[in-house]
Amino acid sequence: MGTGVRRRMGVEERRQQLIGVALELFSRRSPDEVSIDEIASAAGISRPLVYHYFPGKLSLYEAALKRASEDLASRFAEPHEGPLGARLLRVMCRYFDFVDEHGPGFSALMRGGPAVGSSTTNALIDSVRQAAYEQMLAHLGVTDAPPRLELVVRSWISLAESTALIWLDGRRVPRAELEVQLVHDFAALAAVSAAHDKDMALLLRTMVRNEPADGPFAELVGRLVALAS
Repeated sequence: MGTGVRRRMGVEERRQQLIGVALELFSRRSPDEVSIDEIASAAGISRPLVYHYFPGKLSLYEAALKRASEDLASRFAEPHEGPLGARLLRVMCRYFDFVDEHGPGFSALMRGGPAVGSSTTNALIDSVRQAAYEQMLAHLGVTDAPPRLELVVRSWISLAESTALIWLDGRRVPRAELEVQLVHDFAALAAVSAAHDKDMALLLRTMVRNEPADGPFAELVGRLVALAS
């Protein structure tokens, strides 16, 4: 039989455990509804020991938020191979995987939780948006975005955030439909901008040049043609 002696964790290992526990609790309820006592109980340690590793709930929240923000930002990473529409659809699927798994925490992050007003929290949110922006430019093969393209990409990222937040409030639209719709939204934003700018028109032609007939961009064209007729 085993002795039942619990292995003593090192400082960093314990910190990472507490961050993981906090993230798990924040994925089920808004962070402002989760107490230090609950986090301590879930981690199997005392409340004073939590404060030994983190000076307060805000610092633990921010550490958990940093891990979550890195995870969320990574969802936009995708090999730059194959049709753009299919790549963006995979990105949206992973993005909504995160939203689905961490609903209350995602909502608190975007709407403001216990760390609202914290410069650290705001910087982490901005880092997710900037990582998504840079990944999108990489997918488009652009290093220095002209103003209209920057407007399209940043507007689309904001649209993805707001769509996810609205979806979380009741989940009244099938998630898979929203993932496709957001890919269509990006193409539509780019097309409207292309109607006003020759550089965007050139980029749009590049975007759709190698799109297959059964891809999401072609599907959007087909839907619009059907509406017009």
